[in-house]
Amino acid sequence: MRIGHLVSKTRKEANQSDPSRNAQLLTRAGYVQKLMSGTYSYLPLGKLVLDNIENIVRHEMEEIGSQEVLLPALHPKENWEKSGRWDSVDVLYKLKGQGDAELALGASHEEIVTPLITSFIAS
Repeated sequence: MRIGHLVSKTRKEANQSDPSRNAQLLTRAGYVQKLMSGTYSYLPLGKLVLDNIENIVRHEMEEIGSQEVLLPALHPKENWEKSGRWDSVDVLYKLKGQGDAELALGASHEEIVTPLITSFIAS
C-alpha cells in the first residue's frame, strides 16, 4: 500500500481532547480516529497493525496446538437465562429477532462457549 493512496492523512496538531499521549500520537499518525469517548475507528494503517498482531497471536497459538473458533455476536435468550444473567446484567443489549425470538448482543461469549464445549467433551 502506498502512503499517497491512503484515505487517512497525518496531522500536525494533536486533538487535545484525547485523554492520553498514545491516543494523540495514533490520531496524528493516521492510525485511528476518535468517534466518541473511548471509541475509535481503525483507519487502514491501524487495521494493518491489528491484522499483524492477530496473525502473530494465531501463529503462536497454533504452535502450542490450540484451535480457533468464530462465535456469533447475537445470542439466544435461553443461554443467558441458564446462567441467570438475562435479568441481572444491566448493560446487556437486548433485541427481538425473526419470529419474536429474544436475542442479546453478547457482552462475552461465556454463555455460548460453555454449551458448545460440553457438547463435545464427555469427561
